[in-house]
Amino acid sequence: MKAMILAAGLGTRMRPLTDTCPKPLLPVGGRPLIEHHLTRLAQAGIIDVVINVSYRAEQVIAALGDGKRFGLTLHYSREATPLETGGGIQAALPFLGEAPFLLVNGDVWCETLPNMTALGEGDLAHLLLVDNPDHHPRGDFSLHGGRVAADGEPRLTFSGLSVINPALVADEPPGAFALAPLLTAAMQQGRISGEHVAGRWVDVGTPARLAELDAYLCRQRT
Repeated sequence: MKAMILAAGLGTRMRPLTDTCPKPLLPVGGRPLIEHHLTRLAQAGIIDVVINVSYRAEQVIAALGDGKRFGLTLHYSREATPLETGGGIQAALPFLGEAPFLLVNGDVWCETLPNMTALGEGDLAHLLLVDNPDHHPRGDFSLHGGRVAADGEPRLTFSGLSVINPALVADEPPGAFALAPLLTAAMQQGRISGEHVAGRWVDVGTPARLAELDAYLCRQRT
């Protein structure tokens, strides 16, 4: 299975840290945030990884290179302007092919990857769900019998990690578009599965949460 890391965003919420450094390269635990993803993907046996880049793209490419030092082959999907999640995935399909792939939001840190064999026949996505963090107490979706729904209780938070069937975005008009409405529509058709994990997960969405994660990882190292 191939993987894609979403790394084309402007990092607006992380300013001023991202004024000169793209968010994927912000240091946490002694190395750039995106390197944690790359290491975990290599440990899972994934070799081919696509990274979409836009804001300060050359810095990301120069820092990561061809991926050999991680045991990976990296491909870069360049976006002149960010295409949002859905548009970014669609633009990267020439690298990803027609088989399901692992999708990782570069804005998160997670100890766990989704079950990469869990995507059922006819399903368009398999989502990794986590407990609701303090900053997102209402969560995103409900999970019952391995199926994900946009409504219902109790609610869980989408981790930003998933297995995606390319058919989810392939037929959309090219350009910038969001992924969330497509997921919601597929849920209504009963075509989204999911799993709930209790491992540590962080939405690295603010400088404060970045600092908290950095402190945690530094403690783990010592």
